[in-house]
Parts: sequence; C-alpha cells; structure tokens
Amino acid sequence: EVQLVESGGGLVQAGGSLRLSCAASGFPFDDYAIGWFRQAPGKEREGVSSISNNDGSTYYADSVKGRFTISSDNAKNTVYLQMNSLKPEDTAVYYCAADPSPPDLAIATMKVGGKYDYWGQGTQVTVSS
Repeated sequence: EVQLVESGGGLVQAGGSLRLSCAASGFPFDDYAIGWFRQAPGKEREGVSSISNNDGSTYYADSVKGRFTISSDNAKNTVYLQMNSLKPEDTAVYYCAADPSPPDLAIATMKVGGKYDYWGQGTQVTVSS
C-alpha cells in the first residue's frame, strides 16, 4: 500500500521558518519524483517544488525560489521542504505527492498544474502577518 505522510506544518509568523517532511512507503522511492503542492482557500492547486530521486534534479516555482529548499533522504524514504522567509501568501495546505515519471516529465507536470499518481493527506501551513 502506497503511503505518503506529511508532517511539520503549523502556525508561524512572517519571516519565520518551517520544515515539512514527507515519509513515503509502498513504492520504489529511488525511482520516483516527489513533489510538494499547495492549495490555499479559493485558489487552484500550485506546484511548489519537486525532486527526482533517480537523478536529484529539482524544480522550484518562482514564488518560492530562493526561500524554499527541497531535499531527499533516500535511506529514510523521506523528502523535506525547508521553508524560510515565510510570507502570509505561503499560507495553504501543503501536499506531498509521488510520481514515477522521468525527471523532465515530472517537472513539466508540476509546472502545468498536473497531477501526480500518489498523494498524502496534507498539512496546514499558516503564516501570520
């Protein structure tokens, strides 16, 4: 059974930091791209960042570039999203997702707001001004 379990969300003041974790199981982690998406109330889902575990390639949305860092611990089957300099507009439910596509396709899918194969339940991130 595929499982993606997010943790690390919470309430933080603007300018603060949070680190999200996504613990994965039930699929060949090393062969998959893992992405973070977010959805704020009344807004469409947005692809935030992804990492392809087979070659380490990464992607960041322009809105988070320079502030967020994605990393993967293949020994623990866990992907992290370090979020620094948080802004109120970062407030959203953050979802971890996994996809078996090759790196270029996984990134392209995220850029156009496409859907990965497997999803976690999400974790709330709230940034107060």
